[in-house]
Amino acid sequence: MKLTVIGPWGGYPKLNAASSGYLLEHNGFHLLIDCGSGIVSKLPNILQPEELDAVIISHYHPDHIADIGVLQHARLIQGYLGKKVPSLPIYGHSLDNYEFAKLTYKEITSGIAYNPEETLAVGPFHVSFLKTEHPVPCFAMRIEAANKVLVYTADSAFKEEFIEFASGADLLLCECNFYGNQNGQSAGHMNSIEAGRFAQQSQVKQVVLTHLPHYGNVDQLVSEAAAEFSGRITLAKELETIKL
Repeated sequence: MKLTVIGPWGGYPKLNAASSGYLLEHNGFHLLIDCGSGIVSKLPNILQPEELDAVIISHYHPDHIADIGVLQHARLIQGYLGKKVPSLPIYGHSLDNYEFAKLTYKEITSGIAYNPEETLAVGPFHVSFLKTEHPVPCFAMRIEAANKVLVYTADSAFKEEFIEFASGADLLLCECNFYGNQNGQSAGHMNSIEAGRFAQQSQVKQVVLTHLPHYGNVDQLVSEAAAEFSGRITLAKELETIKL
C-alpha cells in the first residue's frame, strides 16, 4: 500500500493547501479517502480526477466533502472532452440521507452506502469501521491489503474502542486538532497527548498526525505526542508519500 497526503488541514484549507483528503494506492487501484476543500486542485500532482477508482467518505462535514461536487464536474467535463470516464463509486454512510444523496450525480458518480457493521471490499482493500465521537455520524476506518494495515481515525474525540481498533497497525493516520493543554472532547477532536497515548497503547508502528490546527506551532504537536509514543511520529505533509 502507498498513502499520499493530499490535504492535511482541519476545518478549512490553509493558503494554497487543502483540507482532508488522502490517496491510497495498491496494485494499480486508486482510492481517495475523504474529499475536502482544495483536494481536486491538489490531486493532479499525483493523478487526474478521472483516474480515481473509488472514493470513501468518513462523514459529511464540509472539510471532508467540499470537493465532491468539484470532482463530479471534473469527471463530467473530461467526458465531454472525449475521455472514457466510468461512473465513480463513492462510498459513504446513509445516516444522513440528504448528504448521502449528493454522492450520486447523473452517470458520473454513484453513491454506495456502506454498512458500518460489516467489512467493505473496495478494489484490493478491506475496510472495517468504528463510529467515532463527533458532532455528526462519522466513521474511522481500518484498511487492510497485502498484510498491511492503515487506520484512519477520521474526526473524533478519544474513545477507548480506538485502542483495539488500531491494534498493531502499520500506520495510524490520526487526527490531532488540539494541543496538549486543550480539551477537544466537546468539539469531537483529539489533542496531541491523547493521540500519542492511544498510539502507544495500540502498539502501532508509525503515526502521522493530521487534521491540523491553523494556529500555534504545529511542530509542538509532534513533541507532545512523542512524549507518550515511543515509535515514529510525524506531521502529515501535503503530497508526502508513505509506503507500507
